[in-house]
Amino acid sequence: MGTWLIALAMVLLVIDGTKSLAANQLLFADFGQVWQGLHAPSLDMSRSFLASRFFADLLAGVLHAILGYPAFAVVGIPGIVLALMGRRPRRERFLRQSEI
Repeated sequence: MGTWLIALAMVLLVIDGTKSLAANQLLFADFGQVWQGLHAPSLDMSRSFLASRFFADLLAGVLHAILGYPAFAVVGIPGIVLALMGRRPRRERFLRQSEI
């Protein structure tokens, strides 16, 4: 899952880079814009779901903050964390003198 999220973050970063080159300035697509473009009804359902919870004001603020961050970062950071959590532990790379 982490690899897929990192790949999606790279695709989003390439899209942002292309837009930045075309506009001759640094542009990043917000996560909210990307989600709105992909599937707007699910964004509205998420907002209504969080509005019906106990800490609705706090959750709405957190969702608003996350939707304002660049999309590649919102997708890429959990991808990196998942990839690091899922990797195998490192084995010893060097041999002791007695093992030679």
